[in-house]
Amino acid sequence: MAAHYLRFQAEGTVRYGVLQGDTVAELAGNFLDTTERTGATYALADVELLTPTVPTKVMCIGLNYKLHAEERGKKIPEEPMLFLKPPSAVVATGQEIVLPAIAQDVEYEGELAVIIGKRAKFLTVEEARDAIFGITVLNDVSERFYQVKDGQWGRAKGFDTFAPVGPFVATGLDYQNLKIETKINGEVKQSSSTSDMIFTVDHLVSFVSQVMTLEPGDILTTGTPAGVGPLQGGDVCEITIEGVGTLVNRVRDLRK
Repeated sequence: MAAHYLRFQAEGTVRYGVLQGDTVAELAGNFLDTTERTGATYALADVELLTPTVPTKVMCIGLNYKLHAEERGKKIPEEPMLFLKPPSAVVATGQEIVLPAIAQDVEYEGELAVIIGKRAKFLTVEEARDAIFGITVLNDVSERFYQVKDGQWGRAKGFDTFAPVGPFVATGLDYQNLKIETKINGEVKQSSSTSDMIFTVDHLVSFVSQVMTLEPGDILTTGTPAGVGPLQGGDVCEITIEGVGTLVNRVRDLRK
């Protein structure tokens, strides 16, 4: 049975909880460590949703949906394409995506993201699932001009606010068969299924663990389906993954 965990602020304090309809039941600590409840509850509408975790790193995979590779004019990769976003790029649902003054061509990328549950290294594909706590929604915001100009993706993917994530971490779902949809100002731009991934979630977790140690709370995002497109000031971006929730962010443009 699915459960939805969250990190939130209430009464000036950062707390962890589990969702019960429109109510949040407070946990005695980080949901990665405990499911014990304090007995306190809050109305979901009255709390501030924070990023689900505070990761040491955000590990990302490029070109993991066939149709997206085609729309970018790229060959299907022989192995996952790994890159990183800095933790400073991470923002919560409800916070703004900020287009910096030097940006020229910024696009959204709706993605399923994995929350790592425990420290792990050198995992087999079969072991990978045990390292996954749950899944959430992430927007791999990307600046295409610098992605092409630089020849590598650190600047293009690493601006502040370019990794919105949340609102909840869902457990108990078949993460390899979920609908994913992105809307810009209410218009559907991406509509696909995680079943269309080139490399499965478990494969990706195993692959990345051969390169770097996975830490509890780290985020691994798994690529975007076809339909990526531009973000402009004032846009509202909504990314929904079936059974998980909807990540909502408004865009603020600092360009002149």
